[in-house]
Amino acid sequence: MWLAIKPKFVPLFALSIEMDYVFEKAWNDTVSRISASYGEKLDYAAILFLIGVQELSHDYQKFKKNEKLELIHIGICSVLAPYGYYKFIGRDEQGWPHFERTESLPNLSPVEQELLVRKAIVKYFSEN
Repeated sequence: MWLAIKPKFVPLFALSIEMDYVFEKAWNDTVSRISASYGEKLDYAAILFLIGVQELSHDYQKFKKNEKLELIHIGICSVLAPYGYYKFIGRDEQGWPHFERTESLPNLSPVEQELLVRKAIVKYFSEN
C-alpha cells in the first residue's frame, strides 16, 4: 500500500523554477505598470533611462546623446546602490547625482548582469 507522503524538502531545481517564475511575473508586472504611462512596452534600457531622469529630478528637458547615456548610468547606479555596489556621494553644481563604486561587481555573463539589474529594478520600484 502506497501512502501519499509529502516530501520534507523540495528539490533545488524545483525551487529555482518557482523563483524564476515569481521573479519573471514581478518583472513583467513592473514593466507593464511603468509602460502603461507611455503607451508602449518599454525595454530594459528605457526603464534605466527613466530611473535616471527620476533620480535627476529636474523639470522636463531635452537631453543630448551623452546626457542620455549618463542618465542610464545614473539609473544603474541607483538600482545597484542598495546592493552595496555604488554609494551616492552628492550632486554637482548642475544638480546631477554622482556615485562612487564601493564594491567590485561580480564577474557575471551578460545574461547574469541583465538579470541582476532587472531584479534591482523590480526592487527599486517596489520600494519607491
